[in-house]
Parts: sequence; C-alpha cells; structure tokens
Amino acid sequence: MTWSLPALLQGLHKGIHTRLHTAREVAGHPVLKGDAAETVWLSMLGDYLPERYRARRAVVVDSNGTFSHQIDIVIFDRQYSPFVFHQDGLDVVPAESVYAVLEAKQVITADEITYAQDKAASVRALHRTSLPIPHAGGIAEPKVPHVILAGLVTLESGWKPPLGDTLIKNLLARQKEHTLDLGCVAAHGVFARQDDDSYLIEENGMAATAFLFELIARLQTLATVPMIDIRAYAAWLKA
Repeated sequence: MTWSLPALLQGLHKGIHTRLHTAREVAGHPVLKGDAAETVWLSMLGDYLPERYRARRAVVVDSNGTFSHQIDIVIFDRQYSPFVFHQDGLDVVPAESVYAVLEAKQVITADEITYAQDKAASVRALHRTSLPIPHAGGIAEPKVPHVILAGLVTLESGWKPPLGDTLIKNLLARQKEHTLDLGCVAAHGVFARQDDDSYLIEENGMAATAFLFELIARLQTLATVPMIDIRAYAAWLKA
C-alpha cells in the first residue's frame, strides 16, 4: 500500500460531505435535517479533537444560575471540568469550561448567521469565575477568561457566489459578543475572522478538513480554561 497524506485529508472531507449530503436527502422534516447535520459534525469532532476536549449538544450555565440558549455544539474542557450535568438528552456545562460554540445548519443564510450570532452572545454574556492556580513553584494569578470562539457550519450556501461579498456583509453586521470567528460551508470553503476583524474567505475542495484544522489551531491558542470556583456553584445548595 502506498500512503498519501493528501488522500487522507481528502478522505476526511469526503466522508463529512457525503454524510451531510445524505442527511439532507434522507431526512424529510427540516428539524430532522438539522438534527442529522448536527450529528455529523459532532461525530467528526468527537473523532478528531484531542482528548482534552469534548463536543456535545448542550446548554451553558454560570455560577449566578443564568443559562444560555441551547447550543448545537459546545466544545468544552473535560480534563479540568469538575462537573457536567446531563438532563433530558442535553449536557449542561459550566461557563468556565467552554472553549467554543458552533451552530450546525443545512444552508448558510443571513437568518442562520443572525441565529448563530445570537446563540454565541447568549454564552459570551455568562459570568465566568477564575481562581488563583496552585503549582509546584507557588500560586499563579487567576487566568483572565479567554474569548469564547463561535462559528457556523453548513453543507451549502444560500448565495451566489456562495462565499462572496454577501457572506462577508452579514458576518460584519454584528460584532463583539455576536462575532462569528470561523465557519465551514462544506460544499465550497471556509471563513475565518482575522486579527483586524476582517474575514479571510478560502474556497477549498477539502473544506471540512480545512475547518477542522483551523478550529484546532485556534483552540490551541486558548491554552487551558480558567480554574473554576466550584464553591460559587455550591452556594446554590443552600438556595
């Protein structure tokens, strides 16, 4: 057998693209199509993200008892997260543990971008605790909580051209807590927010693979989540 890295990368993308296309063709109801697409992306992330991360459909909660909207895909820390609740088929994840949130849809449109932006803002608005970190040499200052990444992943685009000015216009319409940092339109390419708040658009025949690699690279820059103040959550035991 002759091994080929390009062939492996192409195979990863092709597998995702085929499963998304099949989900769209087989699932009749729009809700079922959405659930099927979500499952495809969750499966891919479960297979390829490093073990320190988990990707689940979830709601995020903070120590003040405030909950986010339901999120299609929450990427959170499992190595240092002391608890994750399970309720009615959903995970409930503490805000301190969250690295990124993604919405998974069939087609990228203006409405779906707005929807994903609102979901991201509901998570970013949550309070996150951060304690000093004991280590062998003493105690480190509390980590300033990182900005939670947000994105949107789809199979197709509702525009022509699929990744043109209309996409960028809608991405730039709302920023700050509503910012979408990256996304994938599996049939066409990827987008990624740059340091100057502009967007890099890349048409790519291996879009799903390109998205996975960019997501992992951005997760690496976030390092480790803050040290959670578990007593802030425990205070609710007395409520």
